[in-house]
Amino acid sequence: QVQLVESGGGLVQAGGSLRLSCAPSGSIAGLIAMGWYRQAPGKQRELVATIANSGRTNYADSVKGRFAISRDNAKNTVYLQMNSLKPEDTAVYYCNAKRVVLNYWGQGTLVTVSS
Repeated sequence: QVQLVESGGGLVQAGGSLRLSCAPSGSIAGLIAMGWYRQAPGKQRELVATIANSGRTNYADSVKGRFAISRDNAKNTVYLQMNSLKPEDTAVYYCNAKRVVLNYWGQGTLVTVSS
């Protein structure tokens, strides 16, 4: 099992920045990628950004140029730096850790962007 602990959500004005953190623990061997997803009220969960063990990153078109995903291997932590936030970025953000055939999810952290 893998446990994911997220932090860094909160309330910010449009144009502001936040940084989310996700620290996995437990049986982390065999994880091939980590990432962030989000779910806004009344909408389906959607991909925000992922980072593979190789360092390759992938972003949703809606956040390209504004968000950056990174990992600190020494701290075993993944970050999502969110800049130029917009009200439409308001959502619960979930950390995800992926094996070949399994996905693990954090409990979610709320990001609210006021206009």
